[in-house]
Amino acid sequence: MLGFLGSRKPFARLSEKEILALAISSEEDDARIYATYADRLRQDYPATAAMFDDMVAEEDGHRRALIADFQRRFGNTIPLIRREHVAGYYSRRPVWLVETLGVERIRQEAERMEDDARRFYEAAAARSSEPGTRRLLGDLALQEGGHLHRLAQAEATHLTTDAREEEDERARRQTILTWVQPGLAGLMDGSVSTLAPIFATAFATQDPRTTLLVGLAASVGAGISMGFTEAVHDDGVISGRGSPVKRGIASGVMTALGGLGHALPYLIPHFWTATAVAFVVVFFELWAIAWIQNRFMETPFLRSVTQVVLGGGLVLAAGILIGGG
Repeated sequence: MLGFLGSRKPFARLSEKEILALAISSEEDDARIYATYADRLRQDYPATAAMFDDMVAEEDGHRRALIADFQRRFGNTIPLIRREHVAGYYSRRPVWLVETLGVERIRQEAERMEDDARRFYEAAAARSSEPGTRRLLGDLALQEGGHLHRLAQAEATHLTTDAREEEDERARRQTILTWVQPGLAGLMDGSVSTLAPIFATAFATQDPRTTLLVGLAASVGAGISMGFTEAVHDDGVISGRGSPVKRGIASGVMTALGGLGHALPYLIPHFWTATAVAFVVVFFELWAIAWIQNRFMETPFLRSVTQVVLGGGLVLAAGILIGGG
């Protein structure tokens, strides 16, 4: 009989044999996930990779114990039953989704995985009335709780304070190289380079709708151009700047946003009101960029102000003079 999720079988209808087979396949999947994390992190984060190697060994040991118990009770043929076959069973996030989010996020995902398994087995044991199944599920819950303790032990063994600080600093630098630097460059380019065409159009036509259209075209076009340029000019292998796709997205999106910031005020139908709002937006944009550059790029604040605020002011003045003339 089918569960409420189509072909998924409710956990309450699983036999002891199926529960044990499900536990075996879950241990196999988790060991494979941890091994993937270890390979992904080994070059840049060796201490965390060693921690996951230990976790793989733990999962393999529990899998062998579960298989031995299954063979003792039910024979050698283990039915194929996996998480996705059981309604309400906890799921695992795709590995490729988690492993792109950074070393700290991967550590947190490992803790979540172990805690999910522990809580599930505890709930299952509480619902079971058959003594053998109840004992088996209770043992699995204890094992998963022990996993959390051993995870903390492995983290303490391999991730000393110095090692963790070093890996966290490396992750921070990688985030800056992959996301912050391209995004900041895009934001600066979009904010500054679109000032002249937008305000030249504004003062030449004094028409908010025309100015808005020019601003949208300039912002989107600049975003596409900057995104493609960032993505194709460096694959990140030699420079260590990370995925070109991520850098291209960061640069392109922030470039477009930088231009849209002072184009969208021209949604206001009254020209001088829209222009006043746009001036205020530009003021805060330029100072925000100067602060971000100082905060994340460690650029001296005076230098940031000179580059961004003074440079942007000159571009803005050029656009106003050209349009007003």
